[in-house]
Amino acid sequence: MIEPALNPEGGFRRLRIDLAYDGTRYSGWAKQPDQRTLQGEIEEVISRFIRTEVNTVVAGRTDAGVHATGQVLHVDIPESIQATRYQPEKDPLDPEHFGYRLNQMLDEDIRILNVSKAPTNFDARFSATARHYRYKLLDGNQELMPLQRIDAATWFRPLDVDLMNLASSAMLGKHDFITFCRYREGGSTLRTLLEFEWKRDKDGFVICDIAADGFGWNMVRNLVGAAVCVGEGRFAPEWMAEILAAQSRVSDSYVFPARGLTLVGVDYPSAEQLLNYEIFNSSALTDDGEGLE
Repeated sequence: MIEPALNPEGGFRRLRIDLAYDGTRYSGWAKQPDQRTLQGEIEEVISRFIRTEVNTVVAGRTDAGVHATGQVLHVDIPESIQATRYQPEKDPLDPEHFGYRLNQMLDEDIRILNVSKAPTNFDARFSATARHYRYKLLDGNQELMPLQRIDAATWFRPLDVDLMNLASSAMLGKHDFITFCRYREGGSTLRTLLEFEWKRDKDGFVICDIAADGFGWNMVRNLVGAAVCVGEGRFAPEWMAEILAAQSRVSDSYVFPARGLTLVGVDYPSAEQLLNYEIFNSSALTDDGEGLE
């Protein structure tokens, strides 16, 4: 089991970085050989700026095509780095300056929203108590406008949001979600689902807000696909609870497209709570996230 690094080693400063990105052009978060990834781009830019190689730890390792408006990472930066030629009078680790320079160097589909000194015992992955995702789709065989295509998927049949909420509410709580996520050796499929709600917004989009202490591989997009089956009338609302209890893996055809999925936020204990935070979220100690899907 991977153990969290509670605090950086002496001579390092841990920074928390909040960021957003359009995942369309990336092969997911995690670095991969010969692939353009978000982790690879961000670590390369930070390393180039401070002239020292770094490694980041992220809250949710989103898959290819998945977006974020509330992603969080931490990075340990040597205290001894020199001021840069751009503003030599500035502390290069001053959070405002650090975030500003990264945004100048990054492509516009990645934005640094905030940089702060991480509190004691903060770990972007292991300290997280909940991850919040949103799935957005347009039903009834409607056409997406070109500027809407980035963060929304489409479905050809009309959906009944009330039926979808009936089915989704039965998923709340702590369950083994092997039905809805791919098994990874050494990983766990036991998760606590905190929120799973559907609504239709003023523009006619069907919106799913879903949160859990952690998510298995493909779990969000499988749950969305199963709820859509109920919403279009293919199955009764009880069907989702039945297949969850049966622990029979649903077809991969239920995995909805990545482009409709966005990580919108991550919950953490307060700085005061982290001072005495010795027991980390058990699900986070295994593979997280629509992360990894």
